[in-house]
Order: sequence, then C-alpha cells, then structure tokens
Amino acid sequence: MTIQLTIIGLGQIGTSIGLALSEHKSLLRVGHDKKMTTAKTAKKMGAVDKINRNLPSSVRDADIIILSLPFSEIRETLGYIKEDLKEDVVILDTAPSKVATNKWVREILPAGCAYIGLAPVINPFYLDEKEVGVNAARADLFEKSVTMIAASPTASGAAIQLAADLVQLYGSHPLFADIAEVDGVMSSAHLLPQLVAFALLDATVDAPGWGEARKFAGRAYAATTEASPKNEGTASLSHAALMNKENVNRVLEGMIASLQNIQKMIADDDVDALIELLSQAEKGREKWLNERRSAEWLLRGEKGDPVQLGGIAERFFGFKQRKPIK
Repeated sequence: MTIQLTIIGLGQIGTSIGLALSEHKSLLRVGHDKKMTTAKTAKKMGAVDKINRNLPSSVRDADIIILSLPFSEIRETLGYIKEDLKEDVVILDTAPSKVATNKWVREILPAGCAYIGLAPVINPFYLDEKEVGVNAARADLFEKSVTMIAASPTASGAAIQLAADLVQLYGSHPLFADIAEVDGVMSSAHLLPQLVAFALLDATVDAPGWGEARKFAGRAYAATTEASPKNEGTASLSHAALMNKENVNRVLEGMIASLQNIQKMIADDDVDALIELLSQAEKGREKWLNERRSAEWLLRGEKGDPVQLGGIAERFFGFKQRKPIK
C-alpha cells in the first residue's frame, strides 16, 4: 500500500520532513511550493519524489497533507484546496497559531477532514546556524528534539496516532498537548523573541543618534536582531501575533515588566541587584542550552518500538473506513 504525502511549502521545515522520510519507499512524497525554483531545489535534494506546479492537483490524491507555510498564507491555501481534497484526508500544519488554524479548518474544509497541529523543534546542533529556507533543510533537523502534537477536539484517536507515528518517522519525539497549550508555548518561545528583535530595531534604527550609533553596532546588536523572521516575513509574524493576542500580550507584559525592573535598578544605582539579576539570567540561559543540547529528557522512561511505515499504512487505511465526524 502506498500513502501519498503532499508537502505544501518547501522551505527548511517542509523540505527537512521530506528528507527525513526519504528511506520509506512506500510513501509517495509530493511537493508544492509557489516558487518553482524552491520546489526544484527540494526535488534535486531528494526531499520529494515529484513536484506539482498546480496546487489543487498536488492535493487531489493526497492521503496526508502537511502545510509548512508562512502563517499569513494558511487560510488562503485552505480555500484553494478545499474542493480537491479526499473525504478522509489528514491535514497537518507547522504554523505557530493552532487555535486560528483549527478554526479555519472547521470553517473552510469538508467535515471529513481531520486536523492535527504540529509544532516541530529543531535539532540543537543547528541552533546557531544562520542559513534559512530550502538550502537550510537537513534530514536530521528534528533529531534530539520534540514535536508538540495538538489535535482538534473532533480528531479521532486513529488520526492522532497517525500524526504521532509520522513525527517519529521523521526523527522527532511526539509530545501531546491541547491546541490552546501549544499557542501559549509558541507565544513565549517563538513569537516573543521575534517581537523583541523588532522592538530593538524600532527603538534604534533612525532614532536620534542612530547615524553615529550604527557604525558601532556589533555582535550583540546583530545577534539580538537576528531573531527577526527573514524567511517567513513580517506579514506572518503580524498575523500570528494578532491571532494569538491573549498569550502574546501576556508574555509582552512580562518582558516589559522585566525591562522596567532593570530600568529601576539602573536609575537607583543598585549595582548589586543588577548584577544578581543579570547573573541569574545568564545562568538560566546556560542551563537551558545545556539541556537542549543534551536532550536528556528524551532519554527518560522506556523507549517504544521503532515505528514502521507498514504500521502507519495499516493504521491509515483502517482510519479511512471510519465515517467522517459531522
């Protein structure tokens, strides 16, 4: 039995998923990207078995679809493909706002479609890599890391297990969460760093004195502003922040409070308190980085049996026999 997996969006994440699944020959990997040069590069790298220039045609025979797109393109893409989907297709996405995506799926797609949100985390080996896009794709991009799996309330247990099996096949460890929980995590770990980078740029670029200051902006400035989303773009960050505004406002308030605390220590000449705060923050970063690189939490507990594609196929085609949830 052959399963068709269509990956829409062949940037770093989508192409890396395709590369990681390349050894599973019973999986037909179809790729689509609005930039044909990107799609051809992914095909040349071996991330997909074939590419399809036409978006509706790329999903027409798909059993599983992964939307690995900038968040600002998710809703529009769902509208484009809705008439061409199989009745029992499983839709996965890697977008940073699952509540919004789940809402759009329910509003736009046929009732038989199952939606499962994925939030993949990259291999700590690549944390310092600067390259983005399709050329930054790696077959081991998700090893030594987790993927949060957020199922919609109407998704069946079979669809959820299918997503978990696929996550393990591309080298990651599944971590189950509800949709709202994923949005909360993404607001602090994914969206806040990017917003802070833009806040620094907004506070400095073209501000009084920038003409001279720009000549001295060095490694610290470059490293902090590096978090701005060059690959997905400002439109996607804006949409993701607005669609996740409750969580984003909460983490922004925490950031503002921290900055105000530092500001007060400086205004009060409280050198001991400032050193303590900065030292604790530095130790916190070092601890986090060591934990990410060692990934010890993945070694705790018993390891399950390796997932095989045959098992996924049986589960999928068993899932197809279930009636769509109305």
